[in-house]
This record gives sequence, C-alpha cells and structure tokens, in this order.
Amino acid sequence: MRGRITLAALALTLPFAQAALAQDMAVIHGRIVIGDGTAPIDNGTVVIRGGKVVAAGASVPVPAGMPVVDAAGKWVTPGLVLAISDLGLVDVGSVEQSNDSAPAKAPFNAALDISAAINPAAQPIAISRTAGVTRAAVAPLGTNAIFGGQGAVIDLGSDPRPVTAARAFQYVELGEDGARLAGGSRVAAYAVLRNALTEAKEIAATPAGSRRADVLLTRRDAAALVPVVTGRQPLYVHVERAADIRMALGLKDDFPLLRLVIVGASEGWLAAADLAAAGVPVLATPLNDLPARFEQIGATQSNVGRMAAAGVKVALGAYGGMSPVVTQYAGNLVALTRLPRASGLTWDKAFAAISSGPAEVMGMGDRFGSLRPGRAGDVVIWDGDPLEARSGVVKIYIDGVEQPLSNHQSRLRDRYAVPSEGALPKAYDW
Repeated sequence: MRGRITLAALALTLPFAQAALAQDMAVIHGRIVIGDGTAPIDNGTVVIRGGKVVAAGASVPVPAGMPVVDAAGKWVTPGLVLAISDLGLVDVGSVEQSNDSAPAKAPFNAALDISAAINPAAQPIAISRTAGVTRAAVAPLGTNAIFGGQGAVIDLGSDPRPVTAARAFQYVELGEDGARLAGGSRVAAYAVLRNALTEAKEIAATPAGSRRADVLLTRRDAAALVPVVTGRQPLYVHVERAADIRMALGLKDDFPLLRLVIVGASEGWLAAADLAAAGVPVLATPLNDLPARFEQIGATQSNVGRMAAAGVKVALGAYGGMSPVVTQYAGNLVALTRLPRASGLTWDKAFAAISSGPAEVMGMGDRFGSLRPGRAGDVVIWDGDPLEARSGVVKIYIDGVEQPLSNHQSRLRDRYAVPSEGALPKAYDW
C-alpha cells in the first residue's frame, strides 16, 4: 500500500516537476531562424523563460542574471514538426507486439483514439529527436475501413507525458487505398464517407438517443464524427490524384463546416487552383517524382513548389515513421530552384515547410513551430546549415528543457566505432 501511495503522489507531481526543469536562458551569438519564412538573423539572440519564447531576433537584450548558451558559429532554429507519422505507435515494425499503427481487426474505426497507445520510450522518437524533431502529428494508418481514427499531436521530449493534444484530427483514406477498403471502387469509398458524415450530422442535430433505423456506423464511430461535421475537429483526407483532390474539396458543398486538410497530394499541382480557391491546406509528401501507382502518374518533384506558387498553403508531411532526413527533403526543394524549368522553395520557405508550416496546418501555429514570442521553447542548435546533410544537432530543448541526444543507434555507433577484442558479441571463429 505504501508503494502505491508513493507512486500516486509521484504521478501527481510529474507535470510540476517537468515545468520546474524548464530553463530560463538566452541563446546568444547564433544565426537565428525564426521559422516563419523570414530570412535568418546573424548574431541574434533567443530568450526563453518558463518554457516559452520571450523574444528572438537581433539586438534582443539578455535579462540580468539569466544563464546564456553561446551559439557562436552555429544555427539556432525552432524544433521541426513532423506530420503525418506513426511516431510512438511503432518500436519494431516487424514485431506485431510493438506495432500499434494498424488496428485492422478492430470493431471500431472513426472512434479509435491513438493517444492511448503512444509510447514515449519507443526508439523512433529518440532517433527523430536527435534529428531536430520536437513535435509530430501521429495518425493510425492501417484500419479495416476508410476511417483511420483520431490522431494525436505529441512532443518528442524524454518525459513520460508525450501527448500535446489527443483527438486532434480524424484521418480518412480515399484514393486507391480507400477504394480497396470500401469495397473495390472509389464509388463505394465516397458513398461510405458521405453516409458516415450524414449520420454524424443527424446525430449532432437530434436529441440524444434519437437515431434513424438504417444506420451503418456503430454509435461510437458516428459520435466520433460529430466534431468533424460541426467543425470542431479537422478532417485529414489522404488522396494523391488530382481528381480525388477535387472530389474531396466537393465535400464542403454538403458539409460546409468541414475543416479539410489534404494529405499526400502527389498530383496537387494539377489541382492547385482549386485548392487555393477553397483555402484548403496540404500536407504534401515531398519529392514524389515516380508514378509508383496509377493515382501518382502526375507526380513531380516540382509539386510542392508549384502549389506554393499558386497560393496553396502547403507544408511537408506524410513521411511515415521516423524521419531523420526531413531536413534533406526541405534542402532538396531549395536545390530545385536552381534547376531549369523546376519549381522549388526558397531556403526560408523550405524551412518553414517543416516547422511553422505544418504547425499552422495542424491549427497549432500559435503554440509551437517558430521562435515567435509566446511559442513553446522548442529550440535546436545546429553545427551548420540545418538543410545541409552534413549538419547535425548540437543541443535540443523542448518546452525549455534540454533533451538527451543519445539513442539506440548512437549507442551502437559508439560501441562499435573502435572495436576491440572482448568488446564484441560472440559471432564466428573463422
């Protein structure tokens, strides 16, 4: 009993303990990247107090007595934001017991809330944190229906409380995968989706307990879609081809309160005018340039650049699992601006596409994703240009708390960097 009381008391004090760990500090002399699409600031300063950004820029005074971190010769940026991913749902993908990303046999779909399964000790979280990622939108990506369930926004801190926002969005598969899940045709997928949204709309408009007799959804699934049709929860729709994007945009004709976000969008550039006119943002898979599927025949590396040029709110996303190369995707978009007839992004816009951009698409641009005042103290110090493959993370802070940079991969690297007799596991005698 005494042990249980002690554990309960510890659980109650953990949030306060984490807040107490947040460092009041100033990062000085670094090349500051605000992350909002503006140019880097040389010899700048970032001031963090109580886990929040107080000020960032040139000629920012350092409060008297505040500890300083000298970042001379280094780059200082906000933490990277990863969307859409399976971070925290998978430890070893091929081991079923450690993979919660695909509840394909569950009796529910839209009602699934993946926040309960997030494991902050999963190695992909530590590996992605070492690459500068501080926040992620996590989605269930393998149910037995077009509805994947309700995704979560997490931070990648080393504490035991990773969930920033549970039930942050509803995830839907359309296109080829949606057709397969709904009965073999896009016709079936669209019918299933519209029926589900209609049932949810009826539940939202009728007294509790009142429901039509010809419903297809379980009560829990239908209830989970009520926040979607009433505009309180975004609907993330995964589609690739231009025709499917336009079909998804048409949902707003019957359900005007929908807060649509398009995910994937390999052919987004072909529907850019429609996306821009509708004001619907895109989390685009970066650098798809091969037609791996029929729905990606129009794929091009210039996709993101062309959508941005057309006025679409576009950020990078849909990476899958851990993504230590997220900065390389953004760097390649910068390189595309130097190629004839290609479309990419400027350095400033490319970095925003992996920081403030996804945060804004997720509806959390006022909480993290940049070094604007009032945002979370998610700060990354790099030894060089973060969009260059040879650059690495020197220090990383989440909510003003310094995070460890070690992970399973780095420990293996250190162990076997200089092998010696007796230090290696037994293998073969020959």
